[in-house]
Amino acid sequence: MMNFEQERQKRKEQLAGAFRIFSRFGFDEGNAGHITVRDPEFEDHFWVNPYNMHFSLIRVSDLLLVNHEGEVVEGKHEVNKAGFTIHSELHKARPDVIAAAHAHSVYGKAFSTLGRLLDPINQEACAFYEHHSLFDDYTGVVHDLSEGQRIAEALQMNKAVILQNHGLLTVGGSIEEAVWWFINMERSCQIQLIAEAAGQPVFINEKDAKHTAKQVGSPAEAKRCFAPIWGRIVNEQPDFLS
Repeated sequence: MMNFEQERQKRKEQLAGAFRIFSRFGFDEGNAGHITVRDPEFEDHFWVNPYNMHFSLIRVSDLLLVNHEGEVVEGKHEVNKAGFTIHSELHKARPDVIAAAHAHSVYGKAFSTLGRLLDPINQEACAFYEHHSLFDDYTGVVHDLSEGQRIAEALQMNKAVILQNHGLLTVGGSIEEAVWWFINMERSCQIQLIAEAAGQPVFINEKDAKHTAKQVGSPAEAKRCFAPIWGRIVNEQPDFLS
């Protein structure tokens, strides 16, 4: 069984790798976006990316440890204020959440402008069937803790929330889950936009959508889907582990 130091190192390596994965998928835009992981020992602290550092350059040694008061406890960089505002409130509201991911991805941003949920039009989208929500109160860059609280309330006990006019946010009991749900949700937004541009998609019926959700929407399945992506990034960019 791993001790705190071993678990902390594992989470930090996965977090640094997650940023490389996001960059590989094109989920990097300026200084927007953040992924966090709760510290295994100090549960009111989380690790996060430095502000204004490109995802493709982040290493384990660059990560910041931040407490729920917004203080950088470990690390030499500045913290993203919007990232702190959103993630601190999420981690407070959801003790079960180990990791959370948000980025300004192209299709997530586009779909978010529709102010609606994803429909069960294919197998992958069923991972979010009855397990995602909508936050329909965009007021600008999130710098107010009260808005972070409202986002957490909108998320409820779901694995994802669509931030209207903003983008996507996913959570999980591990980095593997939060990252895979984000990748899957971004692709699901892309597929739905393409399908609706071509015509009227046919929905999977409620019974089969619920059954498929159990098959493709579990934490174990998220970890299985994350594994080959992790293997690829470790092989291609091992420098992030330093």
